[in-house]
Amino acid sequence: MSLLLRECKIEIIRIFRNPYFVFWSLLMPIVFYVIFTKVVNMGMENKAAWNAHFLMSIAAFSVMGSAIMTLGIRMVQEKSEGWTTLLRITPLPASSYFIAKMIGQSAVHIFSIIVIFVAGFLISGVTMPIGEWLLSGLWILLGSAPFLAMGLLVGTMKKVDTASGVSNIFYLLLAITGGLWMPMDILPKLIQTIGMWLPAFHYGNGAWAIVRGELPEIKNVLILVMYLLLFMVLSIYSRRKQEVV
Repeated sequence: MSLLLRECKIEIIRIFRNPYFVFWSLLMPIVFYVIFTKVVNMGMENKAAWNAHFLMSIAAFSVMGSAIMTLGIRMVQEKSEGWTTLLRITPLPASSYFIAKMIGQSAVHIFSIIVIFVAGFLISGVTMPIGEWLLSGLWILLGSAPFLAMGLLVGTMKKVDTASGVSNIFYLLLAITGGLWMPMDILPKLIQTIGMWLPAFHYGNGAWAIVRGELPEIKNVLILVMYLLLFMVLSIYSRRKQEVV
């Protein structure tokens, strides 16, 4: 257990030192928040509701990016540098590598959510009952599971350049089609139709419901679980195929 905790600690420190994490998961979402709530006039009648709505969008955007890009690219780097091969000759079980990754990434997600929520309060004066702050933060944390699984799938790629390019494309497409950059109802009809079946929309929609004083829809939960299972199965299949080769 002490070895696992030590590995988790190392994992967290490495994430905070990763420039991808700092740029994509903290700096970029906060810049977007300033632009879409302070600079660009989105024509929203209820400004306070829009500020809270978009705060949930960028918090989801931040955690989704950390799960897909930071986790996936780092795993490919460690594999190419021989780190995972080295771990096989240590007393640590193979599963501890993935457990430490999940725990470390989740701890960093909690930090990201807190930083972005504080930024929303300081920049636009977003206020909500404490229960809504906690429930929306919990939803964003737990709802990131399918994106962590996507990060594991990216981590099965052989080259860092490939993993970086693929994860960037998926991340940005999911953010746009999921309505995390701008409301879904102002997007073209085709993008709305596609986005309704992708995990990013259901991830954001659950958080948007909470700040309206509602609960996430059952459909949001079911679709996120479906994508979690899909990415896990693909990730396990890809790893086993590589081990056989």
